Amino acid sequence: MPIEILMPALSPTMEEGTLAKWLVKEGDAVSSGDVIAEIETDKATMEFEAVDDGVIGKILVAEGTEAVKVNTPIAVLLEDGESANDLETAPAPKAAPAKPAEAAAASTPTAAPPAPIKSGDRVFASPLARRIAADKGLDLSQITGSGPRGRIVKADVEGAKAQPVAAPAQAATPTATPAAAAKLVDASTIARMYEGRAYTELPLDGMRKTIAARLTEAKQTIPHFYLRRSVTLDPLMAFRTQLNAQLEKRGVKLSVNDFIIKACALALQQVPAANAVWAGDRILQLEPSDVAVAVAIEGGLFTPVLKDAHQKSLSALSAEMKDLATRARDRKLAPHEYQGGSFAISNLGMFGIENFDAVINPPHGAILAVGAGMKKPVVGEDGNLTVATVMSMTLSVDHRVIDGALGAELLQAIVDNLENPMAMLA
Repeated sequence: MPIEILMPALSPTMEEGTLAKWLVKEGDAVSSGDVIAEIETDKATMEFEAVDDGVIGKILVAEGTEAVKVNTPIAVLLEDGESANDLETAPAPKAAPAKPAEAAAASTPTAAPPAPIKSGDRVFASPLARRIAADKGLDLSQITGSGPRGRIVKADVEGAKAQPVAAPAQAATPTATPAAAAKLVDASTIARMYEGRAYTELPLDGMRKTIAARLTEAKQTIPHFYLRRSVTLDPLMAFRTQLNAQLEKRGVKLSVNDFIIKACALALQQVPAANAVWAGDRILQLEPSDVAVAVAIEGGLFTPVLKDAHQKSLSALSAEMKDLATRARDRKLAPHEYQGGSFAISNLGMFGIENFDAVINPPHGAILAVGAGMKKPVVGEDGNLTVATVMSMTLSVDHRVIDGALGAELLQAIVDNLENPMAMLA
């Protein structure tokens, strides 16, 4: 019987996507693991692999189609011995009648997700899920898949390591509420205000919709408070110049941002109670310092996460950050590379911005807004007036996770690390 190829959920939060490009055409033979399409999510364009062997019998969704719901049939695969004539006798897609099931779910217990589809001893799972399972020593045959046709995806193997992981997922579900609130603005009413004025209407892509929803959620639900400090950068600038001269032969050039990442990562270890995230009905305190860094791209931004940043050298952090930033601008990051972390950095100093307040990216506990280093007159330790390079920083803090005194302790640790850069190498 022909097999429906369904729109995949390429991340735990994906609800719809754009079928950016088909890499196969009707009549092409494919094997399990072959890349057959490129799917654009709210953050990135990702490759979609075939799960089964067969021949592409019919493409149901044309490339370029936007807002394709997860689990919508996008193509039909013919198995060995089948022909295009079998498409006429194939059962109609069953994805559409999902509405009654949703209504029933409100009054009845949620049905268990489909068991992973097996062929003999084989279990269908995404390559990322297989890698994570191998790293954790998990038996895929004992895991229930939540992807299309029971396919095991990243979220399934991550959830298998410990049941409490489900808590953050529950906390994430209210994101629909701020998104709905953002839609209360009537586009036609706004357009009428500008009748007779020239303008261009720009439709929202997936990334812009996600930014609107998440930042509306952040400002409506997170009780922000702000802590401000200035840091003297002259010792760091001198140390950076010395290090870069020594690292030049290796092709390494450290930026001020690399030192900021390292300083924040170490500060989260020095003040471990601040290395935490909000999980709805609890706080999750992390052990490693996983630091997210905002990267501006055309039409939006990414926050790739540098995992275990406290354990990495400055040169390793620099190389990893450059790689993540480059792939972010090409929209080639995988979801696991920009999800997670407990703390974020947003640096607008390179644009000449002296100071600003950043919006917390949930579920993070805090975000550091970094301004430009400016030459300013300061009173030296000897009481005399002198000139120093001073950088302004603002720590936006989620008061549900971090109280004022704890936030002040974290910011003090960041300042100490930046003003004593050599100690960060100890």
